[in-house]
Amino acid sequence: MRKEACRCSSLTPGRDSARFFLLGILIALYMLAGAAIFSFLERPFELQAHRLWTSRLKTFSEEHNISHAEIKSILYHYEEARTAGIRAQQGRALWDFPGAFYFVGTVVSTIGFGVSAPSTVTGKILLVFYGLLGCSATILFFNLFLERVITFLSVSLMWCCRGKSHHSSLQDRNHEDDENNWKPSILQVTLVLLVAVLLVACCAALVYSVMEGWSYMESLYFCFVAFSTVGFGDFVSGQREQHEETRGYQVANCLLMLLGVCCTYSLFNAISVIIRQGLDWLLKCLDVMLMSDDCLCNSWQGSPDNAVSGC
Repeated sequence: MRKEACRCSSLTPGRDSARFFLLGILIALYMLAGAAIFSFLERPFELQAHRLWTSRLKTFSEEHNISHAEIKSILYHYEEARTAGIRAQQGRALWDFPGAFYFVGTVVSTIGFGVSAPSTVTGKILLVFYGLLGCSATILFFNLFLERVITFLSVSLMWCCRGKSHHSSLQDRNHEDDENNWKPSILQVTLVLLVAVLLVACCAALVYSVMEGWSYMESLYFCFVAFSTVGFGDFVSGQREQHEETRGYQVANCLLMLLGVCCTYSLFNAISVIIRQGLDWLLKCLDVMLMSDDCLCNSWQGSPDNAVSGC
């Protein structure tokens, strides 16, 4: 009977595995909650847009004596033409050198607005290998950027602490090793990166609001979508026809994108460390809650008389 006794410790997953499954469950719950909220907010607007489009299509068909099938055929061809950069409102060239440079920038940064995409088979095949190497190199660049932010923050805070301290030279020598090995906490890094992201986003939103004709809130929305590399494509900067002549704005747009993505990627990494620490805290709480169950399971391995003393 003792050989067949339960072994609770063998059934307990490792700390990394437990953290992995707990994070997966929390992400799934987070996505379900987000889906419910956005469905509640956006679904009525979608239904209203469908009703308005159906009404306009019916009115246009009756006024011009065109069948629905003919209208849908024209719209289908127009959707195909959008891939080549044809728009109802004329925009800048998509595949001249500046346009192609903007495209590869959205590829390697994983933004992917979807404004332009390769139409040739050769271009699609090349994009697979080009993106594989480019995205990997860019992620490495973002990680190195974060390391330099932490180093700069460490040096800055260390010099601030030295300037405020008035200890003797002996005490300073005793603390030299600690200062050389000192690093800022994750909360300090996160706070600095958050301030940097907000500063870059607010300044960039002001530029985009003036140059693109968007409202300031729309510009802030675009900055988050672009800097976080989500890239919905509902707002895209630098695509108007007059922007083709403003080289200064094109350069500023690229620099703002690069700086914004670097800061936001670093902020996401810092927040992920905080989430990891929160998961560890939750696992510790679960360990305390399940300790009584472990004691009860272990008590079966001994005599029933020792069950209470075993716990």
